[in-house]
Amino acid sequence: MTDTPTVLFVCVHNAGRSQMAAGYLRELAGPRIQVLSAGSAPKDEINPVAVAAMAEQGIDIAANTPQVLTTDAVRQSDVVITMGCGDACPIFPGKRYEDWVLDDPAGQGIEAVRPIRDEIRRRVETLVAELLPGG
Repeated sequence: MTDTPTVLFVCVHNAGRSQMAAGYLRELAGPRIQVLSAGSAPKDEINPVAVAAMAEQGIDIAANTPQVLTTDAVRQSDVVITMGCGDACPIFPGKRYEDWVLDDPAGQGIEAVRPIRDEIRRRVETLVAELLPGG
């Protein structure tokens, strides 16, 4: 792992879970961790309910754009966190992989998305503590 670790969040559409996780990691770690997010089949825009849920936390992800998952993104990452993208994510030796099993916020109302958002925050906080011990 480099001095500044790189974390890649991957979900199918790169419109909800991975965008919320990336938003939290950027907010909590700042420049100490490089953050990427992508999807195996990205949508055209971020889920507006995910945007609203994150805005409630003071984090603006509205200007983000879903990105397609590339082999290069995986290759340059130290940690790859998947969220329901299955076998679409390429595997490289020496990388840390985690699969976060989380409900998909697609088609859900804000009341259903809030607990997903809160669980993502909890997991991101744990990740930051692991990647930046004492920091």
